[in-house]
Amino acid sequence: MYFKFLKFADNMINAASVLFAWAASIAIILATLLICLDVSLRNLFSFPINGVSEIVGFGIVSVVFLQIGITIRRNRLISAEIFSTIFQKISPNFSHLLNILFFSAALMVFYLISVYFWNDFHKAFVGDEFTGAIGAFQIPTWPFKLVNSIATIIIIFEIIRIVIIHINGIFQNGIGNKKDVLLQLGLLLAVVAISLFLIEAPLSRPALGFVAFGGMLLLVLIGMPIGIALMFSSFAGIWLIINKFPVAFKSLGMSSATAIQSFEFGVVPLFVLMGLLLERGDVGKDAFALAVKALSWLKGGLGIATVFANAIFASITGSSLASASVFSRIAVPPMVYHGFKNRFAVGVVAGSSVLGMLIPPSILLIIYGILAEVSIGKLFIAGILPGILLACIFGLMIFCAVKYFPNTVLEKINPSQKIPELEEKQNRILQILPILFLIFLVMGGIYAGFFSPTEAGAVGAFGALLTAILRKKINFQTFKEVVFETGFITSGILFLIIASSLYTRMLALSGIPMHLTNFLQAMDLSLITFLILHILIIILLGMVLDSVSALLILLPIALPYAIAMGVDQIWFGIITVIAIELGLLTPPFGLSVFVVKASLPEDLKVSLGDIFTGSAPFVIAMLFVIAILICFPWVATILI
Repeated sequence: MYFKFLKFADNMINAASVLFAWAASIAIILATLLICLDVSLRNLFSFPINGVSEIVGFGIVSVVFLQIGITIRRNRLISAEIFSTIFQKISPNFSHLLNILFFSAALMVFYLISVYFWNDFHKAFVGDEFTGAIGAFQIPTWPFKLVNSIATIIIIFEIIRIVIIHINGIFQNGIGNKKDVLLQLGLLLAVVAISLFLIEAPLSRPALGFVAFGGMLLLVLIGMPIGIALMFSSFAGIWLIINKFPVAFKSLGMSSATAIQSFEFGVVPLFVLMGLLLERGDVGKDAFALAVKALSWLKGGLGIATVFANAIFASITGSSLASASVFSRIAVPPMVYHGFKNRFAVGVVAGSSVLGMLIPPSILLIIYGILAEVSIGKLFIAGILPGILLACIFGLMIFCAVKYFPNTVLEKINPSQKIPELEEKQNRILQILPILFLIFLVMGGIYAGFFSPTEAGAVGAFGALLTAILRKKINFQTFKEVVFETGFITSGILFLIIASSLYTRMLALSGIPMHLTNFLQAMDLSLITFLILHILIIILLGMVLDSVSALLILLPIALPYAIAMGVDQIWFGIITVIAIELGLLTPPFGLSVFVVKASLPEDLKVSLGDIFTGSAPFVIAMLFVIAILICFPWVATILI
């Protein structure tokens, strides 16, 4: 009877999580349509829709919290899984215990957020709180805050479920052998020792800040979901620094409620939706086929075509990992079939995938713009020349490798062979039209001033949907899958930004950025030395973390010093993004390499070592481009 009740409760919680996730997905679609309608009416009839920015701003917070429950259930929270996988192999019970501690911390965090949200809802409901301007547009805020409050209840139940599963896993495995017992006892003693040290040690604010920062990095490395690690360590850090629980509680609640409560953050789900629709619409495949036809006369034409197809795909999706996934399937088999060595073929795909985060529109540039409070439009423009330069250097490198060192990259040369999946004759005009249409629609609209980058995401998503429908590449079922996946990715990214807001607040209270700036100024570092140090640290972080997490963790520390040195923030952003992308290709944990490995056809046997080796020349090329940008900053700023 007891187990039947647990099963029934689990089914009910699952149903609620799925329902909330669908509500979030539908909200993204409605926001897309509302923004597109507003853009059309404003530009065609000078008749804008009042309140769009307010609705999207409050709605995006609800979208994230509605989606977190199902994200937790399906294990889609962003985390660094390398060491957690090792722990699982060494001692399953130790891994279970770590997860119990991780999600117990998450339970505490979300319980406090829930308390804050319910109090905030009650205050808004009783006080008739509204957003907008009197006489123009007004909308009550309490419905949004009620949704957020209810969503946190489901999140709490989902976390409790995860804790119960891991506790049950320990009981099923038994106490284990002596190694298991020692590991678990050591973990518990470490937790107690650290807690006593933090309570008793008379540390200064900066010292406590560094302890919180180091604790956060340790938690991330051993497998704690990154967003939860940021929130938990930052909350604990604020509590220790101020020594007042109400201040830490209010900081946690305000960051959760208001950190992304802005129209600008709507750009994330909209560009994610556009990218997924384009992937399902085979735009990447068509870009590759078109590039192959245009460059087949060149030595190494297939490899060069992969680079430039990746550049085209990047210009309308803005995601390196999406590019790596798509071109692993559509470009590697033809290259291998046509005589390229496996190692070189996968290296070309992994290396050129980084163009997705540099050539605009780029999600990473958008997040940098939001965090640094600089123009996203200017960042997009600044990324054009460095992106083209990087693509050209990649192409030249492939040409020289095939022409002068054929034995290192080619197994055989058989020009008479046709490329699989590209044999059918297609009308080149019809093939390129969707690509040109979307580039013109998104980038042309931004640069012409018809709409903002956020609105461009909605217009681009709508354009991508129309393209996929007209080309008969999508049906209702695949559209549902795309929308649901958009919710997963959106909640993961924006939850990280919420956590980063609290982390930034903790750093500010600790005084770390100010002390670090003073320390570096006292060392009298040159700009070149600072940039080299910054690039090395961010590459190291990028080896272990995803791009967004690495940016969110390091930027609040590095940016104040860069500003103090008078560095152009747009130029600094371009260099930072390229450095982060370097981390995606460098061993031992380059994420783009793992995506390529996971996306390759099953019959293609390539090791992770082969992919790392194959992408090494592209890492060198990216370092060369960074050096060019440092020596000639105008490459990034001349178009602004």
